[in-house]
Amino acid sequence: MMRKQENRMKEVVQNMPISTEEMAVAAAGIQEELEAYIDPVKKEYLPRFFKTGKGQYGEGDKFLGVVVPNTRLVAKRHKDAPFGVMAALLRSEWHECRLCALLMLVERFRKSDEKSRKDIYDFYLSQTARINNWDLVDLSAPGIVGEYLKDKPREDLYRLAGSPLLWEQRIAVVSTYTLIKNNDFIDILRLSEGFVAQDACTSVHAPEVPRNAPPLHDLMQKAVGWMLRELGKRDKDLLVQFLEKYCTVMPRTMLRYAIEKFPDEERKGFMKR
Repeated sequence: MMRKQENRMKEVVQNMPISTEEMAVAAAGIQEELEAYIDPVKKEYLPRFFKTGKGQYGEGDKFLGVVVPNTRLVAKRHKDAPFGVMAALLRSEWHECRLCALLMLVERFRKSDEKSRKDIYDFYLSQTARINNWDLVDLSAPGIVGEYLKDKPREDLYRLAGSPLLWEQRIAVVSTYTLIKNNDFIDILRLSEGFVAQDACTSVHAPEVPRNAPPLHDLMQKAVGWMLRELGKRDKDLLVQFLEKYCTVMPRTMLRYAIEKFPDEERKGFMKR
């Protein structure tokens, strides 16, 4: 009974009307908590690591210099904040503020009932324009999109995969990590086929990937290869079947990531094809 009352109180707090000004003030308070963890060395290093220079994938992103474990500490303290506060954080120019909002969502999702999970899932997908670097995707998509879709239709994965936006494509692929861990391999195989087709312009084609799509971004090659590698940890024979069919047209980076755990001779054999 006490647990139900606590959950109900959290739901009331999350759904209380809150003005735009109040949301901004709350988000600013969370940013101040993050700023208490600033590491000057990280502040200088992170923009280079996340490729924020002109023409790079993270162009223009700004970093406070806070490491992920400390961002996670702040996120756990505020996981029950209203969506409006999280949206304000996601609009921030600071990378760590956006990450904090996403970790807040992951933490809340983990402890929510089905109705609340649907709300979190819908909110997350409404904010994909602000989930705009690989770490933001990788630290949130499996725990929200992947978890939510474990027992549901997967149309959203294919919609995201067909997006022209790099980060929506990555959300689609990395979300399958949760499915793979549950021995559900259908979607990563289908998505991988589509992305191979996108890059190779072969007759291999999945309808969710446009035929006139540009060559596959390096970060997507790595993401697909990574998920295929995770599949291979659980069913190597299935991965080998996929590679035997597509290794000659797969992007080399994707293939290299997929076979990273293979014995040396087997790995070299695939790379020579």
